[in-house]
Amino acid sequence: MEKLKANMVFDLEYFFAITPDLLLIAGFDGFFKKINPAVSKTLGYTDEELFSMPILSLVHPSDQEITGHKNVSLSEGQSLLNFENRYVTKEGTIVWLSWTSVPIMRDSLVFAIAKNITYRKQLEEYDRISSILGMIDDDHHKRFKTPQKRERSTAHHNHSVIGNSKKDEEPSQSDQFWLNSFEKIVRENAGKTTLNLTLISDGLALSQRQLFRRVDQILGITPNKLVRVIRLQLAWEAIASGKYRTIKEISNIAGYNSRSHFSKLFMEVYGIHVSELL
Repeated sequence: MEKLKANMVFDLEYFFAITPDLLLIAGFDGFFKKINPAVSKTLGYTDEELFSMPILSLVHPSDQEITGHKNVSLSEGQSLLNFENRYVTKEGTIVWLSWTSVPIMRDSLVFAIAKNITYRKQLEEYDRISSILGMIDDDHHKRFKTPQKRERSTAHHNHSVIGNSKKDEEPSQSDQFWLNSFEKIVRENAGKTTLNLTLISDGLALSQRQLFRRVDQILGITPNKLVRVIRLQLAWEAIASGKYRTIKEISNIAGYNSRSHFSKLFMEVYGIHVSELL
């Protein structure tokens, strides 16, 4: 095989276009100068829209201050490694990105690569909330001396194993797609009395046995617990939207008929009372 010449110049535009990671060149003025297709695909805007808006305007409001500080550091010649922040897509969903950025002082440009870590963050939040729910359930069983079912105990054990090891693995695209489909069904039906495992398994074209097996395989928890996790996330998002003013509205959106039970559960999971946030 003939060796390539050391001074040979390659056209890397093809690699720039096909990589699933977000690749971009930004100016010190805070605007995109060049982006690969993954940027527009991830954020949901056209290239023209992205080039016309300040990059910071795409950042989640809670992350804009720290992102602004990092941008100043870049303009002063400091590189970034594994900096994580949230972006808001055109549809309003949140995307977590992990950035590695290098400033080119001579040209007042920043070359950056971002990996979409939304799924990993989603799993971490599932793990955090389901662990708290597990402790709440354990406390309930102890206080009322209710026999613990073998299935719940086994799922809790599997979950702790996954929490220690699977998070570090690169999640598969099929797992991500499947969990998103599960979550979509729950979100669309959270406030309805018809939401149950039969509805979810039918929507995913699986038997309930297969549903239990798939959720346990990915997360190490039961489908019922995953539904509870998603309901609580819905409640938090509803509060954060600022559109609602009463606990009843929030509990209805999350699918909880008892306001007192919902308020207590929310407090135990997030450490703050719903009324304080409203």
